[in-house]
Amino acid sequence: MRAVVFIGPSIDREAASAELDVEFLPPVKRGDLAELLARPEPPEAIGIVDGRFLQSLCISPKEVLEAMDRGVTMFGSSSMGALRAAECSPFGMVGVGKIYEEYFSGRIDADDEVAVTYDEENLSALSEPMVNLRFAIAAGVEEGAFAPETGERFLEIAKELYFPQRVTRTVLLLLRREIPADEHARIAAFFDGGAPDTKREDAVLLLAAMRDFLDPGGQPRITTVESRGAL
Repeated sequence: MRAVVFIGPSIDREAASAELDVEFLPPVKRGDLAELLARPEPPEAIGIVDGRFLQSLCISPKEVLEAMDRGVTMFGSSSMGALRAAECSPFGMVGVGKIYEEYFSGRIDADDEVAVTYDEENLSALSEPMVNLRFAIAAGVEEGAFAPETGERFLEIAKELYFPQRVTRTVLLLLRREIPADEHARIAAFFDGGAPDTKREDAVLLLAAMRDFLDPGGQPRITTVESRGAL
């Protein structure tokens, strides 16, 4: 089956290609789905992980619904895909992952929760998505890496920043003024040790779901995604 997946800062192409052998395109924007549907042989499945919203108009729910009306199975996770899946899953779009579940449930609803700035050349993230920070703090509190009040204040500071300025080191620098040095060292060590990357984890789950859809009779594969807490 023909399939396309739009990816960007949530997961790099090399890692995505290791999970699924399909056509990968840069973050989706308004009009991209129409171009795919205009191909002589349009894709039968499309996955949306990342999308544009500052440089160009973002993909609309109407475009997703039009693709599904044409018989395309749509998948969404992680970032723009999670947003559109939360809106369009009642009509048949397949939402995947923790971030999608947070939006679909209404526990989070702001677009800036998944927004990042990224390098146009290599599509690497230059800031940290708020939703990743939420899952990371939940994991740290669950592990006892730092006090719940410390995690709560960390998130308050991060949320107050404009999304391009949401960088972990910036939040930690601002937090240092408010908490004891030993507590600051604990939360800094937690992030230095590698906090969970929920956007990436959800992207891997989307690729696994699409792999199962595209090749239902294929050899089962186990996709391992480390989980370190939940919202």
